[in-house]
Amino acid sequence: MTASDVFGRLLFALAWLPGRLPLAAQRVIGRGFGRLVRAANLREARIALRNVELVAPELPAPDRERLALDVLRATGANAMETLRVWTRGRAANLALVREVRGRERLDAALAQGRGAIVSAPHYGNWELMIEYLANVAPFALVYRVPEKRFGDVFLRLARRGHNVTLVPAESTAMRPLFRALQAGQLVGITPDQQPKLGAGEFAPFFGREALTLTLIPKLAQRSGAPVVYAWAEPVAGGFDIVFEDAPAGIANPDLRLATTAMNAKVEEIARRRPDWYQWTYKRFSRRPRGSGEDNPYYPDCY
Repeated sequence: MTASDVFGRLLFALAWLPGRLPLAAQRVIGRGFGRLVRAANLREARIALRNVELVAPELPAPDRERLALDVLRATGANAMETLRVWTRGRAANLALVREVRGRERLDAALAQGRGAIVSAPHYGNWELMIEYLANVAPFALVYRVPEKRFGDVFLRLARRGHNVTLVPAESTAMRPLFRALQAGQLVGITPDQQPKLGAGEFAPFFGREALTLTLIPKLAQRSGAPVVYAWAEPVAGGFDIVFEDAPAGIANPDLRLATTAMNAKVEEIARRRPDWYQWTYKRFSRRPRGSGEDNPYYPDCY
């Protein structure tokens, strides 16, 4: 066992203490931590405010400040909820589900016999969504491998539940995902993770060009598997699971059209409760070649 293995396991063990707190207490602590992050003007606070400035320039400055604070408070609560999901068994996690809306969309997709692609944006609690989906059918999850080895050890411990297969977000991901769909399984992909230059397509998102993952459109087009959108939104005492149809055109072979449709749906979801969306992420850092645009986060958010 390497030092990274030991450190990753130690971090996972340390997550158990906050993970055992009552949900209400976790949310209060998380929101309080978000306030501290804003008060200290940490990097995540600067990123959140810059994103709000980029996607909602029409808001007066005080309203942008309030929204950025709301984002940080929701992000803190989400982090604490995630520790809870990671350190408890599936039965305990699924007991948090208060209502499931649109489940018939997922069932209809699976009934086609080609598996189903679940497009799950960074909205609400993705980790509980993993638990729910893996309880429905074998589930292949695409994830970005952390740069540090101990981070990958931690994530694999956190997401090692029954029916979950982790697929690194690399150029070789298409093959195992295609096999999973052929076997009638579920494949989960976040549509709003910024890929590397050359591995995506620029498409509009909140009025700005954003480098966008093409894996979902390519996989849908080549496999014929249906796509559904899904997320877990926080409610009193737990979460609601929501499924909605993917937009027409998400499997279009024209990747510009497909990613535009995909982003439009993510934007529609994020606008419902902007504070629940992951605005602590530098979504617009890579700019189109030849555009003359600078990285909007540099140097203030680094």
